[in-house]
Amino acid sequence: MTLSPRVLRRAVAATAAALAAVTVGATPASAHPVDQTTDVRLITLNDFHGNLEPPSGSSGRVKLADGSTVDAGGAAYLATHVKQLEAQARNSLVLSAGDNIGASPLTSALFHDEPTIDFLNEIGVQASVVGNHELDEGYQELRRMQTGGCHPTDGCQFEDSFQGADFPFLGANVTFDNGRPALLPFTIRVAGGVPIGIIGATLKDLPTVVTPSAIKGLHFGDEVEAINRTSGWLDRLGIRSQVVLLHQGDNTGGGGPNDCTVTPGPATQIAKQVSPSVDAIFTGHSHQQYNCLINDPAGNPRPVIQGASFGRLLSVVDLKIDRRTRDVVRSATVARNEIVTRDVPADPAVQKLVDQAKAESAPIANKKVGTITADLKAAGGPSGESPLGDVIADAQLAATTGNGAQVAITNPGGIRADLTYTSSPAGEGDGVVTYGEAFTVQPFSNIMQTITLTGANLKNVLEQQWTASSTRILQISSTLHYTYSASAPIGAKISNITIDGVPLDPAGTYRVSVNNFLAAGGDGFTEFTKGTGLTGGPVDLDALVAYLGAHPGIAPPAADRITVVA
Repeated sequence: MTLSPRVLRRAVAATAAALAAVTVGATPASAHPVDQTTDVRLITLNDFHGNLEPPSGSSGRVKLADGSTVDAGGAAYLATHVKQLEAQARNSLVLSAGDNIGASPLTSALFHDEPTIDFLNEIGVQASVVGNHELDEGYQELRRMQTGGCHPTDGCQFEDSFQGADFPFLGANVTFDNGRPALLPFTIRVAGGVPIGIIGATLKDLPTVVTPSAIKGLHFGDEVEAINRTSGWLDRLGIRSQVVLLHQGDNTGGGGPNDCTVTPGPATQIAKQVSPSVDAIFTGHSHQQYNCLINDPAGNPRPVIQGASFGRLLSVVDLKIDRRTRDVVRSATVARNEIVTRDVPADPAVQKLVDQAKAESAPIANKKVGTITADLKAAGGPSGESPLGDVIADAQLAATTGNGAQVAITNPGGIRADLTYTSSPAGEGDGVVTYGEAFTVQPFSNIMQTITLTGANLKNVLEQQWTASSTRILQISSTLHYTYSASAPIGAKISNITIDGVPLDPAGTYRVSVNNFLAAGGDGFTEFTKGTGLTGGPVDLDALVAYLGAHPGIAPPAADRITVVA
């Protein structure tokens, strides 16, 4: 397999244009007696995940520094904000830090995310790094997203033809197993008469968050090495203004969109090591909001920024570039996150696209599948246990009892949104859950699998929730209870495990249901791969829909499955 000729042609053309601009830039300083600088605005979104409609619940709000929230998001409003930001600047570029598609609501996912690519084309995205979710359906489907054409199985369902992305997907650290590039490492765009190099790098740990079959034959290298290698190429081409789209991020301790309360993690470590030639780093993947200045290896501060997820924020970096040197005047850079408020007019062209997607998906999306008595939140409480996680795990256990399942466990990253007790026009909650809402919660079509683990294996699984760099609390069925110590060392946190009220026997065997992502060791839970006696089950979404139908009026379960001690 090779890179798309269409994308290669664009890359060559962009490079030629950039080099021509460099040649023009060789004119003497006296040619620009009044103003020796040019201003360029970079407008970047990240982790959009096909949220064409305004997301609901906490997924559709931005938390401010004072703890209050603002409703945000929606493709038609985002498009208006982009236009307003462009109108304020003479020169601008629209970019993406990845996960534009995948894990999407039904209005996009039903059509293999073609409406989202159309939306990104409409707002003029110029480049995107490839995120892990761009590879959910494999490399060949990513190529189709790039070059167009109908889906090989489902054909063209949204429109008569699909043209593909007008922008390149970048991945400087993505190669085939034979070492050949699988994606373009960079692209060059000219803004204000100045060539700007845009480097893309995705997380090197991508294989831990994608089903192995989807990325067979691909290798994901070290982010810093790939960025610095690519930056060196740009240096040799004379491209002095450089930015990075990095699909990797840090977590935060709260704060508003423009605070920097990050817990230093992979993005910070990468930023500290990336070449001083890079002038700004847009991050993604962790769905957090932050606006930081982190010193490069030469000791000069540069922005490292992320705009939450689902189109709720736009990360804006204003660069001032010296026309003679073609380099960014770093001290004059201004960065901020802009909230995509819903108090602006909806962009007509994008609203038409969204309405079409809603109308064509409505017969499936609007089907009632169950009822709830209150919001079922995806976010975990103090212990990490979440109401929606409890319900999903219980649904997966119920769907696999025929396999002899005693316990069900699911990954928190597979729960993509809240189930909200929506309000009617009269202000009364109706509690109805539609298929579209359930799909938004569980959009991956993961297959349930029941495996046999020893008690020792199961304890090790629970211990793997903590690593040196992250904490991922698994969501568990009501049959499993345990205690963990927040202060105990990693690998020795878990105690008092019971199954159906009986203490766990380390030498005993237990039937445990998980999705195929976890069964393959996803999210670093490698202990699951030691399971034996695998028996297949239903798709996880089907399990949830069946459970909702069989249990009308579901209330948030008591958070008593996980106990935390000091």
